[in-house]
Amino acid sequence: MDDLNRRDALKVGSALGAIGALAVVAPARAQPWTWSPEGSVAGGGDGADPMGVWDDEADPVVADLLDNHDVTAVNDLLRTWTRNGQPLPDGLPNGLRDFMEYARQLPPWADQGQLATAIEFNSKRGLYLGVLYGLASGMMSTVIPKEARAVYYSKGGGDMKDRITKTAKLGYDIGTANAYAPDGEMIVTCVKTRLAHAGVRHLLPRSPGWSAVAEEGIPISQNDMMVTWHSLPTTVMRHLTAWKVPIPSGESAAFLHSWQLAAHMLGIRDEYIPNSWPEAESQARQTLDPILNATPEGIKLADILLDLGAQLDLTVLSRGVLSAFTRFLLGERIADSLYIGREPVWSPLLEFSWGPFVAVREGLLPVVPLAKETYWLFDEFLRRFALLYLNELRFTISIEIPTRNR
Repeated sequence: MDDLNRRDALKVGSALGAIGALAVVAPARAQPWTWSPEGSVAGGGDGADPMGVWDDEADPVVADLLDNHDVTAVNDLLRTWTRNGQPLPDGLPNGLRDFMEYARQLPPWADQGQLATAIEFNSKRGLYLGVLYGLASGMMSTVIPKEARAVYYSKGGGDMKDRITKTAKLGYDIGTANAYAPDGEMIVTCVKTRLAHAGVRHLLPRSPGWSAVAEEGIPISQNDMMVTWHSLPTTVMRHLTAWKVPIPSGESAAFLHSWQLAAHMLGIRDEYIPNSWPEAESQARQTLDPILNATPEGIKLADILLDLGAQLDLTVLSRGVLSAFTRFLLGERIADSLYIGREPVWSPLLEFSWGPFVAVREGLLPVVPLAKETYWLFDEFLRRFALLYLNELRFTISIEIPTRNR
């Protein structure tokens, strides 16, 4: 295993972890919107149901680009903008330039001290984070029905390997030490992602395939974006808590703050961004938990994701191993709905040994209750999957405004 190509191992982790980060849509809720904006970072709002709210700042700008400008030329220019503090490239249409200059500004509630603490959290828990972003959050995107449909029918659905490589960038950038600093890339990634979302909103309603199955007329509402947001930090924190990983309260709050900023920079209104973990849990119970279900499109996407190890020639991340982790992290019902079978070796090994493994790793048990081989197997999987995902992204990725559907 020491001879594995580290860059290829990263690619599959990044791919799985970020698939839900770019095309974010979710199915209708069974109940009316009741979450109070008093629990948001804004501290208030009009209480409008986010299912009927989109991005009224980015959408008209990108619609104008697609209807009246050469978007291919715009994308060529945007490829040269890679660092948060870097000036925007010359030659952009004025409306787009004005929007991007506005959208790249951090909100006044951004806390540099919190972001510094978030770096400490990411460095301590990076091995867990890579697996959770990949096999909990990433695979969860396939059972968010509207998200799965939007991914499948939009341009990226036609070349999933290319698409997931691009969507890897968001999951990587937020874990870097300079994520929101002038020499970092998180702000750039968020602004480009926001533009891509607006492009999908403009183009996807023209897709006959999507229109035939869609529950809405316009994809990627504020509600949809929050559903996918919860599939990332909220889902990660749920698992870390269930595994009894000790996390100081300050680090927990800082991790949330880094994702609150991500939500804002992606175009989610402050009145919909939870101001605490209890508020995040409250919102997730209404928006995320009740709607998880497989669709024909999601089943196909899950099948593609589980074969990524083979596509990238990575024997360590076989379909069987990834299937077992998916079942372990997402549960029996979701795994069954995706037709992910129970693995005869890995499934029972995870069920009976993962808890003690985490306890030993965190220094909570004085005696190792696992076979040496089991401990090494889990630790090596974490190291090869998660550490590479978080720390060694080196290939060039260009997030672009789509110009067509699948």
